[in-house]
Amino acid sequence: MSTPQFDSFAFVASDTPGAREAAARLAVLYGQNDIAEASVIVALGGDGFMLQTLRETMNSGKRVYGMNRGTVGFLMNEYAEEHLRERVIAAVPETIRPLEMRAVDEAGQVTTALAINEVSLFRQSYQAAKLRISVDGRERLNDLICDGVMVATPAGSTAYNLSAHGPILPLDAPLLALTPVSPFRPRRWRGALLPNKSVVHFQVLEIDKRPVNAVADNAEVKSVVSVTVREAPDTTATILFDASHSWDERILAEQFRY
Repeated sequence: MSTPQFDSFAFVASDTPGAREAAARLAVLYGQNDIAEASVIVALGGDGFMLQTLRETMNSGKRVYGMNRGTVGFLMNEYAEEHLRERVIAAVPETIRPLEMRAVDEAGQVTTALAINEVSLFRQSYQAAKLRISVDGRERLNDLICDGVMVATPAGSTAYNLSAHGPILPLDAPLLALTPVSPFRPRRWRGALLPNKSVVHFQVLEIDKRPVNAVADNAEVKSVVSVTVREAPDTTATILFDASHSWDERILAEQFRY
């Protein structure tokens, strides 16, 4: 197998002084190319900016190499200006497969959106959400009362899913995490691991009394009546991790933190 030749870079930065300054220095050292012409996109910022860059490059064939210039950098490599070309050539590619959300609101309007991390449903008021959950057309929970619930990808399993005590998933695991947020009934339900080809359907119960919002990463739909979530069938992005600090290593390290 031939070694990929990453000989042209497009540096993109989040809207912070540190990220912009880093992009300017790197452009002087390695040259700046248009995104369409670059062999690799170097994203400078935090995890939020990496997600934005991945969304913008879906199905483009571009590989994205991130360096942390933000506050959170689980998806980012360590920042260093030296030997960038060698680091990128040696990096391990991982395929990101987003979720597709189809949400129907009270007015009957349908909204579709992609989520790299998770699709979440949240209570809109002081009243807990009341939801019915079906998987692949079969009802699994007929009455979940909670602050919220989410379907998380492996890439998103270390984000909000982890904060809600959901499982951490290896990036290549063919799984999705279905994780509740503060479940009240059934009180002992802690979620489920689902095959990544599963179709998850949420029906909002008592809509007037218990309004619910749905969020796919940064796209929010107010007052939904139903939400369907599945893995997007033909949409991918590619992220590069340093071989010395791969995603698998990060997953293992995260599970042994205390």
